[in-house]
This record gives sequence, structure tokens and C-alpha cells, in this order.
Amino acid sequence: MTKIPQVSFVPTPIGNLGDITKRALETLGLSDVIFAEDTRTAKSLLNALDIKKPVESYHKDNESSATAKVISAVNEGKNICIISEAGTPCISDPGNTLTAALVRESIGFQALPGAVAFTPALLMSGFPVENFYFHGFLPHKKQERIKTAESLKSYNTVIAFYESPHRVKETIKILLDIFPAPVFCAREITKMFETSYFINTPEDVEQITLKGEFVLAVNNRHIKDENPSDCCDTAGKLISFGYDGKETVKILKALGYKRNEAYSAVQDIINT
Repeated sequence: MTKIPQVSFVPTPIGNLGDITKRALETLGLSDVIFAEDTRTAKSLLNALDIKKPVESYHKDNESSATAKVISAVNEGKNICIISEAGTPCISDPGNTLTAALVRESIGFQALPGAVAFTPALLMSGFPVENFYFHGFLPHKKQERIKTAESLKSYNTVIAFYESPHRVKETIKILLDIFPAPVFCAREITKMFETSYFINTPEDVEQITLKGEFVLAVNNRHIKDENPSDCCDTAGKLISFGYDGKETVKILKALGYKRNEAYSAVQDIINT
């Protein structure tokens, strides 16, 4: 029987408790101590999962001291789990200081697959995501945000970002100034009020409900692969999201498809 590493990075649901995996439940259940980004959220989740384990704090302000605690616990023979407030540790969340320390100390660990917000959002965008770049959060200060976004203009791919409710409108306007429209915006991924938007103009941001965490995506591919079947697939997704024919043609044009190709794809779907 293969020995399970003493340290496990365990993804937790980003909104829907049903997304917890069997392996995550087993791993959490076998732990001696769980280090969590937010101990209150963690205890609430663990109670819902009927898992009774000690919970300690591991967040961005105590990463160094918490990392030392984890390594000390490992040396005592304890099994440790690391969880973020929601989603996968280290992905725009604390944990990277610990993984670097574990590698440096030659301590084995495992990273379980699981929930992360940007992957379902990218699929919902309809953008070609055979490859993409995930940036995470842009800087807090507006000028630094603009500078960072400008530095990504040379990335010939789809780019995804995380953003908070109080900055999302301003950030979308910045992205519209730098990248081709539309900016795809998704909020409350996997939750009851999950919503997505295609933002083509600065005025469009007013339709956004400012609640929950946001995923933003732009299609910055410089060379468009004009495959008619791709256009039809994208048109089908847009119409399934509730966009009418005129809106769908407009978005397809913004994605780089020719007008006649976009119009034909929409007509084929509407008349099917």
C-alpha cells in the first residue's frame, strides 16, 4: 500500500457543497490538523461535512509562521491538510510559501484536483481555450492595474483574471481600453445566482450585479482561426446563454469572425 504524503493541499467547493470530491472527504477525514485560510469558514464547512478536526490559521499575513508550524507538525508525525477559504490553495490564495518550503526540505506532499473558479468561467465564455493565461488578481491601485494589463497585450491567447465587487466595473473599463471587446464576466460561479455577461462597451458595466467574486476573461488571440464550425459552436453557446440573434452576431464580430460568417452561423441555429 502506498503511503499517503503527510501534507495534502485540498480544494474545497467555491459555492456548491456538492462539488466536494470523495477523495477530498477521505483526506480531510484522515488528517490530524487542518490549516485554513479562514478558520470560521473552514469550521462551518467541516461541520456541514461532519468532519471533526482541529483547525489552525494559515493566511497571507501569517504564512511564514504558519509554514513553520506545518513543518513542525510533520516532524511530529502528524497528517496535515491545507485548505483555502474556497477553491484550490495557492491559486490566488495562500500556500505558495509552504509548497516552496516543503520542496526545499524534501518533504513529500500531494495536491488534490478540485474546484477552481476560472476554469468553468473560461468554458462559459465561448473563447478558444486550448491554451490560456491565468493572471489572477490585478493590482489594487488603478495606475498599477493599467500598467500590468498593458504588459499582457503581447500575450497571444485568452487571458483570465479574478476581481472583487468593488473594483470590477473599473477593471472591466481598463480591459476594454486595452484588449478586444467583449470582456467576459462571470460571478457567483456554481452558486444559485451564477450570472455571466459579455461587456462590449463601458456603459454595459452598469448591468452587472456587484455581489460575489468575479472572473473576467478577454480573447487576446492575434490570429483568428476562421473555422466555420467554431463559429457555429460559439454562436450556439451565446444563444443558449440568452443572447438574441443581433446580439450574438455583434459578439461574434468582436471575437474576430467575419460578419457574413457570424450571420450565417446564427441563422443556421435559429432556423434549425
